[in-house]
Amino acid sequence: MNTTTPQTRIATFGELLLRMSVTDGNRFTQANEIKINVGGAEANVCVLLSQLGIPTDYITRLPENDLAQLALNELQKYKVSTSKCVYGGERLGLYFVESGNQIRQSQVIYDRSNSSFATIQKDQINWDVALADVTHFHWSGISPGVSNEAGLACKEAILSAHKKGIPISSDFNFRSKLWQYGKHPSEIMPDLLQYSTITVADLDAVEIYFGIKTDKNESDANRFQQTFELLKTKMPFLKTLAMSFRKSDGPAHLYKGLLLHEGHFYETKEQKIHLVTDQIGSGDAFTAGLLYGITHNFSGQECIDWATACGVIKQSVHGDFAISNPTEISHFIKNGSSNRINR
Repeated sequence: MNTTTPQTRIATFGELLLRMSVTDGNRFTQANEIKINVGGAEANVCVLLSQLGIPTDYITRLPENDLAQLALNELQKYKVSTSKCVYGGERLGLYFVESGNQIRQSQVIYDRSNSSFATIQKDQINWDVALADVTHFHWSGISPGVSNEAGLACKEAILSAHKKGIPISSDFNFRSKLWQYGKHPSEIMPDLLQYSTITVADLDAVEIYFGIKTDKNESDANRFQQTFELLKTKMPFLKTLAMSFRKSDGPAHLYKGLLLHEGHFYETKEQKIHLVTDQIGSGDAFTAGLLYGITHNFSGQECIDWATACGVIKQSVHGDFAISNPTEISHFIKNGSSNRINR
């Protein structure tokens, strides 16, 4: 395991959100109290990477008001740099969460239309400056789903990073409740994804963006490897593809990670999660763990073990952020879940 990469600095671009969660397992229609957390896919990635010791820059557009400052304070608490953010617009994006259980699904309602991020204009971020000291750029499919304007800004960032030779990672992150501005994801996403060297995806989003289908009767490993070969024809710079797979075993969740990296296939053992505290953000934690491993020149197996461990541990933590550290993650990889007290 090689962990000597002091020069690494990862920048992400996306929308910072306030998450409004219904408390005590109530439904939206029963709500009389709301708990506020800060989140957003790319911010979630930054927060975990910063806790793992990698310097990060979170880049977005925010209104100049106290709610935006609340959100920024949370990022800064975890040592995420927000100095490259720009300001303008009227409001911060919101999303509302009704937590499900073993009987019914969790529900999300977005309130992001006309947010500061959704109304961002071209050239409002000087990407040459923003990426000047960055060694890696990360984005996700959520940004182009928010608005056409956000998609254009995302493309500016991607092209600037590509021109500078900065490795680009992406997360397919399809959200069916976004994409309300008249464009189908297949019209937008292939053009943006073509520059990625690293990507985290899922089979459903791959089909929506690229029309790539695999046989559902095949094993996860076979479908994954077939998908990689087909994606390479659409994403010419792609070197690394990772996916997490979740299934149910009665009330428990089965969770594993698959990776193709530098021409080799890797798979983790299946983790059985008996209790999920909060599933939101687990994919972002998975992505952060993968990027941590890759930037530290871990072996392929170590990379996917770290990604999967981060994804599992996040599901034990309330809120969007994965609150963890290298010691805890390493312990999980070695020992699995534990109900012992660390004292």
